[in-house]
Amino acid sequence: MDPSHNPSHNASRTPSPTPVSALEQALHAARARVIADLAAGEVAAADVVSMVEESVTQRRWWVEQWPDGVSFVAGLVAQDVQDALLERHGRWPICPVCGSGDPHALEVEPELGPDPHWVCHKAGVKVAAVGSLGTASGGAGSR
Repeated sequence: MDPSHNPSHNASRTPSPTPVSALEQALHAARARVIADLAAGEVAAADVVSMVEESVTQRRWWVEQWPDGVSFVAGLVAQDVQDALLERHGRWPICPVCGSGDPHALEVEPELGPDPHWVCHKAGVKVAAVGSLGTASGGAGSR
């Protein structure tokens, strides 16, 4: 029997997928979490998403230099985007907790640590985890 006619012999082998590194997983998760928060505040325009991509690129280099910082990436990307938005568009995300007084932005805490949250320092409360602003009452738009 001619081996070239054996279907199992000629079956194409699909290469196994390359495992995604912990760094890439953290970067993808950070990107998704920040974009979810931007979408919750209805500020996920193309130029703003580009800010997220720029931050992810910079943080990739940062974590390559300091691998122990991989669990801090989501909070850092959120802060980077918040800073970039302040320069170009205004405060973000606006606190959904305080109903009176001047609108103010939430802040990320811890500034450098795992499990980042959006916090209102005026009211002294955690509003939502980074990536979960859509579940915070009242939304969190930009002003």
